[in-house]
Amino acid sequence: MAADVSSSTIVAEVVSRSHVIKIDGYSRIKELIENGKYVSSIPFSVGGNSWIIKFYPNGDAKESEDYLSFFLSLDSACAKDVKAIYRFKILDKNGGPVTLYSMRTSSMHTFKSKGPGWGYTKFIKKTDLEGSAHLRDDSFDIKCEVTVMKDICSKVTNNGKQFVVVPPGDLHHHLGNLPVNMDETDVTLDVGQERFLAHRCVLAARSSVFKAEFFGAMNAKARRIIMIKDMEAGVFRSLLHFIYTDTLPDASQDVVMAQHLLVAADRYNVFFEVKPDRYNVERLKLLCEEKLSKNLDSDMVATSLALAEQHSCPGLKEACFEFLASPSNLESAMASEGYEHLKSSCPSVLVEFMARLVPPEMKALASSISKVTIA
Repeated sequence: MAADVSSSTIVAEVVSRSHVIKIDGYSRIKELIENGKYVSSIPFSVGGNSWIIKFYPNGDAKESEDYLSFFLSLDSACAKDVKAIYRFKILDKNGGPVTLYSMRTSSMHTFKSKGPGWGYTKFIKKTDLEGSAHLRDDSFDIKCEVTVMKDICSKVTNNGKQFVVVPPGDLHHHLGNLPVNMDETDVTLDVGQERFLAHRCVLAARSSVFKAEFFGAMNAKARRIIMIKDMEAGVFRSLLHFIYTDTLPDASQDVVMAQHLLVAADRYNVFFEVKPDRYNVERLKLLCEEKLSKNLDSDMVATSLALAEQHSCPGLKEACFEFLASPSNLESAMASEGYEHLKSSCPSVLVEFMARLVPPEMKALASSISKVTIA
């Protein structure tokens, strides 16, 4: 009789998140906070624990008084020792990392509750920051990426029964590093005043527009530089981030950026009569729709409704209609700048909305009145 065999697997679960802080009024902060003193960010959560970023505008010690120091600190009062890695980056005006001032990912550190934390004593020289384009209107942005070792556990198998624990996929991290590290890029995309290096095969796999442009009838295979017009560089950067990682960058949390991204997603989702399919960036469009639907207000609803009508977003359109069904919301929206644009660009959607507000027997009359009013 075969002997029973027992085995075990040790599994490490990790959680990653990034946090951006804006240093606004840098010169004043530098004057008020002396060497060795710091100001801290608001707490943010990663892996079930609270964290803060400590900013020393004149360095954390005497030997670093000519530098800016940044530290990550565990802020949870009752937390035990937490293992984590981190990375600090200065962001440019479009929310992208400045390669020159992006520190390498740290080694694994153990963070003590309410302790001094870990970080960079000499992150950047004050004179270098002050002489750079990254200090804009006396302010700049810092991004801290944190990965926490959340749990380590053992999974036991007995009597020939195997219990497999599969870690979460990290393909998006590997693909996301391709344009950052510029590994084997084969196309340059000029957008505004910026250039982006990318990979034709990745762009074509994710967007039928790029596929047609690179390998279809418009075959641009011989061209290594592609001009992209009518799009801001920051919007294209976010689009590129999604194409490589299938995730939204932090910058997309801004509602205005979500509006621009929705337009970009629709632009690169279909080509002529190609039907949207699974390799297109339809998901990005839906994510932007969701973001806008959840953040409607009287100033933005008219613009969002115009976008919904122009770019075939039925979910966003319904959310706008529901928001405008409130008389107070409708009155405020009609006083916004976006409403004038909506009247001129999408009059039919206003006719449709007004028709919903009256009984069925009055819809014909409402439609005719609406047309006269809008005109």
